[in-house]
Amino acid sequence: MINRKRLFFILIFLIGTIVATCGQKHENKTDQQGDKKKETNYLVTFVELGSVRCIPCKKMQPIMEEIEEEYGNQVKVVFHDVWTGEGKPFAYKYKIRLIPTQVFLDKDGKEYFRHEGFFPKDELIEVLKQKGVR
Repeated sequence: MINRKRLFFILIFLIGTIVATCGQKHENKTDQQGDKKKETNYLVTFVELGSVRCIPCKKMQPIMEEIEEEYGNQVKVVFHDVWTGEGKPFAYKYKIRLIPTQVFLDKDGKEYFRHEGFFPKDELIEVLKQKGVR
C-alpha cells in the first residue's frame, strides 16, 4: 500500500504536469515530416531549439522572423519547442544541453555550426555568410 506522503508527491507531480501541458502553445514551425525533408534550394537550415516560455528563447523569436523575411529564399528557419511532446525528440536528436540552442545545417543537412544561448542577429548573419548566404 502506498503511504500518504508518497501519494501526495505523486498527485502534486501529476497536477503540475497537467497544468504545464495545458498552458503550452504549440508553435513548432515544421513540415509534416519534421526537419527530415531535405530542401535542396536552401543554402542553410537554421534550427532553433528552445521554448516559447523561455525568456532568452522569446528574445530569439523576432530575430528568427527577421532572418526568415530577409533570407527566406536562401535560409530555412525551423523552430522546435523542446518543452512540448512534438519538440522533445529534437532535443535528443541534436543533443542539446541548454536552450536556446541554434544549429546550422549546410545544404546537404550536415551541421557546420552550433551556438548556445541568445545569439545576436549580426553574429548569426556572419554564420549564414559562411555558406554563401547574401
